[in-house]
Amino acid sequence: MRVIDLIHSNEKTAFSFEILPPLKGTGIEKLYDTIDTLREFDPKYINITTHRSEYVYKDLGNGLFQRNRLRRRPGTVAVAAAIQNKYNITVVPHLLCSGFSREDAEYVLLDLQFLGITELLVLRGDKAKHEASFTPENGGYHHAIELQEQINNFNNGIFVDGSEMKVTNTPFSYGVACYPEKHEEAPNIESDIYWLKKKVESGAEYAVTQLFYDNQKYFDFVERARQAGINVPIIPGIKPFKKISQLSTIPKTFKVDLPEELAQEVIKCTTDEASYRVGVEWTIKQCRELMAHGVPSIHFYSIGAVDSISEVAKAIY
Repeated sequence: MRVIDLIHSNEKTAFSFEILPPLKGTGIEKLYDTIDTLREFDPKYINITTHRSEYVYKDLGNGLFQRNRLRRRPGTVAVAAAIQNKYNITVVPHLLCSGFSREDAEYVLLDLQFLGITELLVLRGDKAKHEASFTPENGGYHHAIELQEQINNFNNGIFVDGSEMKVTNTPFSYGVACYPEKHEEAPNIESDIYWLKKKVESGAEYAVTQLFYDNQKYFDFVERARQAGINVPIIPGIKPFKKISQLSTIPKTFKVDLPEELAQEVIKCTTDEASYRVGVEWTIKQCRELMAHGVPSIHFYSIGAVDSISEVAKAIY
């Protein structure tokens, strides 16, 4: 069932969450533990992140370095298949421009379609750690909207080389990302709204936000989007605050502001346990306000926050 249908068919605010494939060599049990912990809240779908390969440089000892490509996690396709098979919950793997060529993307689509997994979240993805600015792979894309075009062509039975498929199956449906406090590379919020509208016009059925802690910024963003003619669901992405150190790491990593009220409460904390409690209470309050405004779904970022999300979900669902 499509994510958009799962959202609209739910009588109350839908619950969903995102997981990170485990590091290679660690097995999938910890990931299953996360799902088992959150499954009681009836998740409508589970998102699975994708991480590009990175280049590492090995010192050969003679003044030369060898560049090797390294992947630290199993493929998202395998993880998605394992979860769907075990839990029979709709899975939404991420499909990226970052680190993928056109051909790489096509083979991911082929594998997913073969497995009957036809929901996607389409993203440009982050730049590589060694890059000063985002650089596509050779034969890859600069923007998510270009990847959307490839998916649309695939749905219409056209391979990336222009040849036609002999058999077409269930088409892919997909959502995209959006940024209530604007993408860090966007010159302004108007530019972000413009490109979100283009992504919706190209086939995105919904958008999921970057995490945020100030609901007013989400409400203002949605209002701007509606004024621009963007009428798809805009799903708030939420991650509970947890550690005192996140006072600096969250704004730096995610390019979002922490509300002064939240920051002041965390500053009073002398332990991470105290800041954990502040984070849970803030998120419960935040989610209740979002639900009162009729959001169709709340999407939780679970990495490092499963226990917090479980407490929040018990309070609001």
